[in-house]
Amino acid sequence: MSNSEIIGTPTVKKDTRSGALAFLQHGEFARKASVLSGCVALFVVFSLMTDSFYQPANLLDILLQSSINAVIAVALTLVIITKGIDLSVGSIVGLSSMVAADMSSYGVAIGILSGLAVGLVCGFVNGVLIAKLKLPDFIVTLGTLSVFRGAALIYTNGQPIYGLPPLFRDVFAGQILGMPTPVLLAIVIAGIAYIMIAFTGLGERIIASGGNEEAARLSGINVENVKIIVYTLSGLLSSIAGFILIARIGAAEPIGGQGFELQAIGSAVIGGASLFGGVGNPLGSLIGAVTLGALQNGLTLMNVPSFWQYVASGCVVILAVLADQLTRPRR
Repeated sequence: MSNSEIIGTPTVKKDTRSGALAFLQHGEFARKASVLSGCVALFVVFSLMTDSFYQPANLLDILLQSSINAVIAVALTLVIITKGIDLSVGSIVGLSSMVAADMSSYGVAIGILSGLAVGLVCGFVNGVLIAKLKLPDFIVTLGTLSVFRGAALIYTNGQPIYGLPPLFRDVFAGQILGMPTPVLLAIVIAGIAYIMIAFTGLGERIIASGGNEEAARLSGINVENVKIIVYTLSGLLSSIAGFILIARIGAAEPIGGQGFELQAIGSAVIGGASLFGGVGNPLGSLIGAVTLGALQNGLTLMNVPSFWQYVASGCVVILAVLADQLTRPRR
């Protein structure tokens, strides 16, 4: 009997059909199709209700506005697949971007590497506390949400950092062949994450750990190390999202990224990630982020008050969770 039969979750075979076939066999194709069709339907509805929605400039603006959320959603998808949660991603965005902005005065490369290091360390700390000390992920990341945010405020005494080097802004908020860099980064990151999940041994272990943790251990998977890896990756990707944020606004603020975790969790869930673990698709999370961005953009064009937009976004997330609970196979 194979490991996939024991744990009851998608696995990645070592042949050319591996990722795609395994995902198709476990309903992943249906999930992706439903997510994409829902996004397309939303675009069609708003295009019919307002003339300016489908204009190329507005569609590009939706992608640009969704890029930061998409990067964080991909990060959270990896965590959610392992049946975990990371509420500290917004605070990591703020802390890593502050460090990157400050250290960029010594060189853009130094600033970027410093910010990435902060994200890695923050994610690693979360992973160790959760995996090695067996602390609840919700409580740990709720606590580090405050710790990392406080560290960002302490770092500059609550003051923003202005005057980012032009090169930094060009890298993370420029354009390549007419396409905004943040959009390209989000697409590339989601694509790499998808390949990792669908076609690598690490992806197989991530899915197995979330699908059935005990069975994964019995099959020889070091679940603790897998969790440390996904939380570390979550921190790393959150720091990249922070770079995009400060490059776009031209300054770093210690409160940057506040509330981003809620939008990202919503995007991951809309994109097909199951809070019950074992199921998730980074490309779906990318589409989920665009769906939320399109929803907010369309409602804005229709002059719907912002507080009703929060209600609409929340309802979409709840419906996505309900759909997941109703359609997921019983174990």
